Amino acid sequence: MIQQETMLDIADNSGVRTALCIKVLGRGGSRGKYTRPKAGVGDVVCVAIKKSLPNCQLDDKKVHKCVIIRTKSPVKRADGSYVRFDSNAAVMIDGDGNPIGTRIFGAVARELREKNYMKIISLAGEVV
Repeated sequence: MIQQETMLDIADNSGVRTALCIKVLGRGGSRGKYTRPKAGVGDVVCVAIKKSLPNCQLDDKKVHKCVIIRTKSPVKRADGSYVRFDSNAAVMIDGDGNPIGTRIFGAVARELREKNYMKIISLAGEVV
């Protein structure tokens, strides 16, 4: 699960290497309890760019959105199986939900198909 202050690897060729999650979108906390909103595979988070290539087209001083494609914590599927990955990774997206990069590195979870990120699925080399 991804929450605020989590470092994410960016798995596309947009020029960003690492980013810091600053807000989980679409998840509210419980009233009266100390609970943080958590994001899983397929959720959108706001990030601040921490490390990028010199020829990166994105501005370091702005807030960007990205979609979580891999998490270290296991994701339970409907058939009872679990899937987990080695790192927390995300893909940078624009305002319409399309990926900024033209290539995606590494495996992508199948749960993105249910959240209608078909462009990310088609760019990925392997869908797990």
